[in-house]
Amino acid sequence: MAAQEPRRLFFALWPTEAMRAALLAVTGEARAALADARLIPAENWHLTLAFLGSVASSALDTVSRAASEVAHQVRLGGRIEFRFDHLEFWARPQLACASARDPSPAAEALAQALREALLRAGFAPDLKPFRAHVTLARKVLHSPRALVLSPVTWSFGEFALIDSRTAPLGSLYSVLATWPLDGA
Repeated sequence: MAAQEPRRLFFALWPTEAMRAALLAVTGEARAALADARLIPAENWHLTLAFLGSVASSALDTVSRAASEVAHQVRLGGRIEFRFDHLEFWARPQLACASARDPSPAAEALAQALREALLRAGFAPDLKPFRAHVTLARKVLHSPRALVLSPVTWSFGEFALIDSRTAPLGSLYSVLATWPLDGA
């Protein structure tokens, strides 16, 4: 029997097509200014809560149990909302992203709870603090001219476990499971 391939996993707030379309509509000028960068397809836009990296397929149940624990313990009032109102250029990682200037204490608490549950379960998630942003482009060498963004609101009632696979044309993401934010 062949060994199962490890999976590249992360937890995210996964937007609907309508949410992505709304952000795409207001970032068109900025994306056009990033023609030399690697644009991220709108269907891949999300907000990462906790990045696990490579995880053995046999550990998926353990990852899911950790997420279920968090979903039942963290009471977030049922929804997390972001108002993306700013475009940013991050020079060191060479990213252009849409960001929310106002922090979301609920999202920060969820991200922290997920990281802690994953650590307790024996995983080594990325421990960087949560920062509300959607990556629009990678390999951005200079700040785009168009850094104006009409505000767009995204609202979430659940978080998701995402499987990331690398394909010749970029990353392919699949939602493996979701958990409600209302503690149910």
